[in-house]
Amino acid sequence: MMKRLFVILISCLWLAVPLSAQSNKLIRELESKRGALQKQIAESESILKDTKKDVGSQLNSLAALTGQIEERKRYILAINNDVEAIERELNTLERQLRALEKDLKDKKRKYEASVQYLYKNKSIEEKLMFIFSAKNLGQTYRRMRYVREYATYQRLQGEEILKKQEQIRKKKAERQQVKAAKENLLKEREGEKTKLEAQEKEKRTLVANLQKKQKGLQNEINKKRREANQLNARIDKLIAEEIERARKRAQEEARREAAARKKAESRQSSGAGAKTNSKPLEVYTMSKADRELSGNFAANRGKLPMPISGAYIITSHYGQYAVEGLRNVKLDNKGIDIQGKPGAQARAIFDGKVAAVFQLNGLFNVLIRHGNYISVYCNLSSASVKNGDTVKTKQSIGQVFSDGTDNGRTVLHFQLRREKEKLNPEPWLNR
Repeated sequence: MMKRLFVILISCLWLAVPLSAQSNKLIRELESKRGALQKQIAESESILKDTKKDVGSQLNSLAALTGQIEERKRYILAINNDVEAIERELNTLERQLRALEKDLKDKKRKYEASVQYLYKNKSIEEKLMFIFSAKNLGQTYRRMRYVREYATYQRLQGEEILKKQEQIRKKKAERQQVKAAKENLLKEREGEKTKLEAQEKEKRTLVANLQKKQKGLQNEINKKRREANQLNARIDKLIAEEIERARKRAQEEARREAAARKKAESRQSSGAGAKTNSKPLEVYTMSKADRELSGNFAANRGKLPMPISGAYIITSHYGQYAVEGLRNVKLDNKGIDIQGKPGAQARAIFDGKVAAVFQLNGLFNVLIRHGNYISVYCNLSSASVKNGDTVKTKQSIGQVFSDGTDNGRTVLHFQLRREKEKLNPEPWLNR
C-alpha cells in the first residue's frame, strides 16, 4: 500500500528543471577557438606548393613547410588543452552527480518514513481523535496546524524527489555529451598527429636535399642577406627622417602653445597689475595628436589584424636563428615574413598616416606612422596609397608581389618599429 501511494504521488507530480548549460557552453567555446585554428591550417595548407629543384625554391619551400608544421603543432597543443579542460569538466560533473544521488537517497528515505507514518495514521477518525484529544484549545490549535503542515511537508518532499530525479537525469545526459566531445577530440588529435608526422618526414627529405647543395645554399643565403641589408638601410634612413619631422612638429606645437600662454599671462598681468611667473613648458618629441595615437596603438597590442589578407603562413620569424637541420645557415630577420595566396593584399594594421612609399629592386614598400610606432610593408607589386595619405585599420595599401618563377610564391615582409627600436611583430598581432 505504501509503495502504491508513493508511485501515485510520483506520477502525479512532474516539475521540469532547466538543464545546466555550463558544459554545453564550455564545449561551444572550445570548439569556436579550435575552429579558428583549424580554418587557419586548412587555408595555409593550400599555400604549400610543389618543390622545384633549384636551391632558392627549395629553401622557400622549407620555410613554408616549417611554418605549416608550426601551425599544426599549435593546433595539437590547443586540442591537448581542450582535452584537459573537458577532463576537468567531467570530474566536476561526476562530483555533482554523486552529490545529487546522495541527496536523492536521503530525500527518499525521509519520504518513505513520512509515508509509513501516514499509512499508520491514515484514517480521518484517527486524525480527528488526535486533534480533539487535546487538553486545551491552544493544544488543539497546535495539533491542527501540525497535521496541516505535515501534509504540506509530505507533498513538498515528493516534489523535491521529482526535482532531484530530473536533475540527475539531465546531469547524466550532460556527462554523456561531454564524454562524446572528449572522444571526438582524441580522434581528431590522432589524425592531426598523423598529418604532422607526414609533414615532418617531408621536411627531413627537403633538408637532406638542401644539405647536398651546401655551396649553392650558402650563396642563396648571402644573396638574401645582401637584399635584406639594403632594404633595412633604406627603411632605417626613412624612419630617422620621419622621427625628425615628428620632432619638428612637436617643437612647433610647443612654440605655439608657449606663445599663447605668454599672451594670456600678459593680459592677466596687465589687468591685475602684478607679474606672474611662467611655468616651464614640457618638452615632447611628438605632437599631442601623435601621443594620443601612440597610446591607442599600444593599447591594442595582441589585437592588431594580420597585415595580409586571406590565408597565410608565417615562414620566417623575428630575430636571429639557425635553420633546423642545415649547418651554418643562420637568419637575421628584422620583422617577419608572411606567405599568402597570389592576389593577397597588404593591409594597414591600425589607423595612421603614410610616412613613405618607395621602390627598391622594382618592388614597392610602404611605411605607416601610428604616433611613435611605424609599421612597414615590403615586397609589394603595387601600392594603392601615397605619402601623406590617412589610412584606416585593415585598409588595403597594395598588392603583395607573386613570384611567377617560383610557383607564384607570395610573401609580405612586415616590420614594426617604435621610433628606431625594432619590435617583434608577432606578440602585437591577433592570430
